[in-house]
Formats: sequence, structure tokens, C-alpha cells
Amino acid sequence: MEIIISKNKEELGAKAAEQGAKLINEAIARNGEANVIVATGASQFEMLNELVKQDVNWSKVTAFHLDEYIDLPVTHPASFRKYLKERFVDKVKIKEFHYVNGENDPQKECDRLGEIIKGHPIDVAFIGIGENSHLAFNDPPADFDVEDPYIVVELDEACKKQQMGEGWFTTINDVPKRAISMSIKQIMKSKNIICSVPDERKAWAVQQAVKGEVTNKIPASILQTHPHTWLFLDEGSASKL
Repeated sequence: MEIIISKNKEELGAKAAEQGAKLINEAIARNGEANVIVATGASQFEMLNELVKQDVNWSKVTAFHLDEYIDLPVTHPASFRKYLKERFVDKVKIKEFHYVNGENDPQKECDRLGEIIKGHPIDVAFIGIGENSHLAFNDPPADFDVEDPYIVVELDEACKKQQMGEGWFTTINDVPKRAISMSIKQIMKSKNIICSVPDERKAWAVQQAVKGEVTNKIPASILQTHPHTWLFLDEGSASKL
């Protein structure tokens, strides 16, 4: 794992986007196309803002959505489909973007996306780490062994508090109880991982993920075992290292 510490989240976003674009371009040069994973949440604001400005032939890129709430309308301010459409998909001429539709039957949606992603080896995964150290919506204790690319998960209290604290929901009771999430094993199959983690509120999770033992109680600790992971931090999120 390579750790890059920036002064602020804007610099973090620029560096993460630059490295991600470089890896996408290398995949296109090698294979004629690239497959990527795109995450959401407050941690990705600056990175996505810079990524859409990079010199990438997006017409050769297929992208997959990392996770989405179950039964949340696409019109809701917290909808990750809405987030990605506005911040990413509408700003680049991408070949194909596979959204997670949480308004479909959850298991059928997992099966549908699972079949598609099996034919698209991921070159670059853009992800973050939650305050409770989750990867995607794999809250602790995360299932490190499930083979299915997408799974239905229950959100824990810490995760729901983070979503409320970031301003996506008014009260904790407004946060959906379940979500569709890419599994840990599927994330770890990515050839390269760009992990953007700004803000001091993530410092504990970063410390545990980097310095602690690899355990499903700290889902992000699994990144220690991935050979090509770049962890982009700002001074706040790196403050406990």
C-alpha cells in the first residue's frame, strides 16, 4: 500500500484523480478499453471533480457503481445514482455505466450486476473508507469470503450515523436499513485501487486500516493485502498515523 498525504482535501482529490487517470490510460493502451468502479459519498467530491477534467478517452471505459440504498428513490438527495449521474456520468462521454438500482428486487439486481461484472475485469477501483472502516457498505464484521460480486447488506448504526452526519438525511430513522453493496472479494479483484479518504473524522479508521491487524472487524484492513493500492489522505485523516 502506497500512502500519499496532502495538505488538504482539494490537493488529495487532484492527486488521486491524476493517479487514477494514469492507470485508466495504461489499461486502455494495453487492452483497448478499461473497466472501473466508482464510489460516492462526501469522500469522493474532490476526487471526482478532478477526475472528470483528466485527459481520458471515456468512450473506451465501462464503469460500475459501488453501492446503493435499497428502496430509495433516484430523486432523493442521498441517492447514489443521482450523485453519480450529476457528478460523473453527465460530465464524461463514457462508453457504459452500470448503476445499482436499489428500487429493483434486491437479489435480482445483485444477480444482474454480478453477471455483467464477471465479464469485465476491473482495472481501477475508486473507493473510500467509512468512519467505521467499511469498504462500500460492507460494515464490520464484513464478510471477506462471500464470492457474489454484489450482495444485500444491513447497515449498522455507525454507518447510518455517518450518512446523517454528512447531511444526506435529516434523522437516523430516515437512513435506509439495507443496501446493495459490491462485496469485499469483488473489490479486491481490482487490479488497482485508488482509495480517497479526507477528513479528521476518518483518522481512527485509517489508523486501524493501515497499522492494525487484517480483520473483518476493520473491513478496510484488507487493503493491506492488495498489491496495488494507493491511499490518498489529507492532514486530518492521516493525523493518527
